[in-house]
Amino acid sequence: MPSWQHVTYSREISSEHYGQQVTVGGWVQDLRNLGGISFLQLRDAYGVIQVTMLKKRNKEIFEQVASIPRESVVLVSGIVKESKEAKAGYEILPDSVTVVNAAETPLPLGVVDKVGADLDTRLNNRFLDLRKEEIRAIFKIKARTLEGMRNYLTSQNFTEVSTPKIVAAGAEGGATLFPIKYFDKNAYLAQSPQLYKQNLMASGLDKIFEIAPAYRAEASDTIRHIAEFTSLDVELAFIKSSDDVMDVAEGIVVSSLKHVREKCKKELEILGIDIKDPTIPFPKVKYYEAIEMLASNGLKIEHGEDLGTEGEKLLGDIMMKDRGIELYFITEFPTSLKRSTFYAKRNDLNPELTGYFDLDYRGQEIVSGGQREHRYDVLSEQMRENNLNLDSFEFYLKAFRYGMPPHGGFGFGVERYVQKMLDLPNIRETVLYPRDRLRLTP
Repeated sequence: MPSWQHVTYSREISSEHYGQQVTVGGWVQDLRNLGGISFLQLRDAYGVIQVTMLKKRNKEIFEQVASIPRESVVLVSGIVKESKEAKAGYEILPDSVTVVNAAETPLPLGVVDKVGADLDTRLNNRFLDLRKEEIRAIFKIKARTLEGMRNYLTSQNFTEVSTPKIVAAGAEGGATLFPIKYFDKNAYLAQSPQLYKQNLMASGLDKIFEIAPAYRAEASDTIRHIAEFTSLDVELAFIKSSDDVMDVAEGIVVSSLKHVREKCKKELEILGIDIKDPTIPFPKVKYYEAIEMLASNGLKIEHGEDLGTEGEKLLGDIMMKDRGIELYFITEFPTSLKRSTFYAKRNDLNPELTGYFDLDYRGQEIVSGGQREHRYDVLSEQMRENNLNLDSFEFYLKAFRYGMPPHGGFGFGVERYVQKMLDLPNIRETVLYPRDRLRLTP
């Protein structure tokens, strides 16, 4: 094992270790005393090890272990022995047990207790919550999801970039900006890297992506809104239409789902999740078709109105029930609905429509994007329509005056994606330490 690793993990112990001395470390999950024999269940990051104390073998250790509180951190050195009774197929007969850090009692949150705790209690004690294998599984899958996304994009010659998270202006409007003091200036936390990733399209970095935090001061206390989230942002130049952008989004989803299936078999089994191969290519439902489908199922939405949470969910139910489709694009949003998205390119033949799209996953939007307006004069006019001060966007607009190619891109909500992938009831389940209107600690 590596020189910096000083314990043997449960997953590394095999029949080759039988009769050998090992040192293991972890948390005391359970302790059972049956008189002349006691069993300590020691949990590490990868599983549970049974440590068997025989009073006749070592009375001192037998008595020492009896008083160790649950969830204390201990180191155990001893001999590995095959055991048909132990779940892992082996046990350790200890020669020494060191209590590294004894846990206080009672615990603020049970780790193996059958009694459930509410989400707030779990989040307030997240370090204990994460000792449960089903909770750790979520974040291992999330890490592999990001890995799969990154692998796909780099394989397609995209360059990963980092853009500022302290900004002078927002691309999505001031209502959801977090203001901060920046020395003697007013500044904001970035809602998205929108302005910067478009700026880069004029630089010769023609295909870029960023995986980074984004911030939105939304007062919504819902199961799919948080104030700080992970966004995968993608931008590519020299496109012909939004179809090119949708192809990239589809590739990311297909590739990352496959990556998770291959790399997270154990974690998916723990959570009882079976990730199915998506239907490809992803179907494309035009906005007007979507509102017709909703109307046929009892939900009337006026043309030009947002589908809303209720509409998105119902459309997801319809797509699943009628066509067995989990992932689908909603396309050709009307300009009236996307007008505040000042950088959205409008249809040259029908200015009442944009090339913007959403990608929904079982009734929840996970991606939004499309082709951008790359012509300086048209973009400037669309900004004026939104009563934006062009001087405040000088750095952004400057790039459009000196050779900006046609381009497009999207923002991809990583936590929403993982929430739907794992069928989790609340987006906060996918964030180690969530931030929302009511939560600033831990």
